[in-house]
Amino acid sequence: MNIKYLIIGAGISGLTFANYIKDDNYAILEKESEVGGYCRTIKRGDFIWDYAGHFFHFKTDEFKKIFIDNVNPEDIIYKDKCTKILYKNSLIDYPFQTNIHELEKEEFIDCLYDLFNKEEKDNYDNFLDMLYGKFGKSIVEKFLKPYNEKLYACDLKKLDKEAMGRFFPYADLKQIINNMKNNKDSSYNNTFLYPKNGAGSFIDILYNKLDKNKVLLDTTITSIDLKNKIVTTNAGDKYKFEYLINTAPLNHFLELFGDEEFERLKDELSYNKVLVFNLGFNKKSKFTKEHWMYIPDKKCNYYRIGFYDNILDSEKLSMYIEIGYDKNADINVKEQLRLTLENLKKQNIIDDTMKLEEYMSIIMDPAYVHINGITYEKILKLKQYLSQTNIYTIGRYGGWTYCSMEDCMIEAKNLCEIFE
Repeated sequence: MNIKYLIIGAGISGLTFANYIKDDNYAILEKESEVGGYCRTIKRGDFIWDYAGHFFHFKTDEFKKIFIDNVNPEDIIYKDKCTKILYKNSLIDYPFQTNIHELEKEEFIDCLYDLFNKEEKDNYDNFLDMLYGKFGKSIVEKFLKPYNEKLYACDLKKLDKEAMGRFFPYADLKQIINNMKNNKDSSYNNTFLYPKNGAGSFIDILYNKLDKNKVLLDTTITSIDLKNKIVTTNAGDKYKFEYLINTAPLNHFLELFGDEEFERLKDELSYNKVLVFNLGFNKKSKFTKEHWMYIPDKKCNYYRIGFYDNILDSEKLSMYIEIGYDKNADINVKEQLRLTLENLKKQNIIDDTMKLEEYMSIIMDPAYVHINGITYEKILKLKQYLSQTNIYTIGRYGGWTYCSMEDCMIEAKNLCEIFE
């Protein structure tokens, strides 16, 4: 079968590309039985959960308009973000570095002193080096280092200084001091939109605009013949393509070519896995305003928790829990659920009167990619090489980068424009 635009993956990047390409000679190959990738919504009993916390922070009018025009206005929730850090049994406003004045006096003085006396450099060697240089010892060791070690599940020295790009809440001394009197969250996602039926509603908008006969579900790719431009699937079907658009994780994509150099790069790629629990209880927690919380305590298994019920204004506690792992780690889901419930009780988020009514677990593999300079350069060269053969690998995982859902959509739309 000859396909002009063959798209791997029916997540937000693949669906957006199919929406914008001005040619109906395309097909999407998706290994799962439904579209959406990690941006899927699950309904269990009284609870609506996403695969993980997905909230919309539009920076372009175009994609915001698509959202607003295609979702019932009554089903769109507008929120000013309320996020906290659970630090030594107290709640501190996020981000930590601009709210050190909320700490106990002695800790506040430590942070302020180290911030004032920090040793900045023109060039930083790695992510951890950058943190120390910009924020000083106390802020780093009280929050930034332990939290990010839990999140990325790696030595922070292995990450590039720009590993989080615009998503990292930078702040200079003047901003931090000014925030002590006029508390203001200037982070990229200080407000957000969310559909009452979950983030999968946005996937439905993109999917419903397509010819569903061109979206082939339960279709796993087993090999890619780079020379002859042929993709073979688990059913033995062969697709000859003119252009190949990959949105599947780069490490899995590289396995399909049977190329030793690609295999070496695949093995070099670093990332973490994340175990996500979605939990539904019979009644609300005492925490009724918070949307999500950051947990830097290394004794606690999870690094972040979120409250769907406080976003949806529902009557029962509905949560997501995120736990980070090394890419090679074995995950004992049952044990982690036990630890999670134990820690939620210790932190007074749940109590003995609260019953777990529904739950599910998801392992995101990969979850957060690790950006480092040497590997990043190799990925750029790979993309340049593949593009010369009309193969493009895009999106958060296909492009192996740290970006938002909207960033993925913008990249997919921009790629379509080069074919016009």
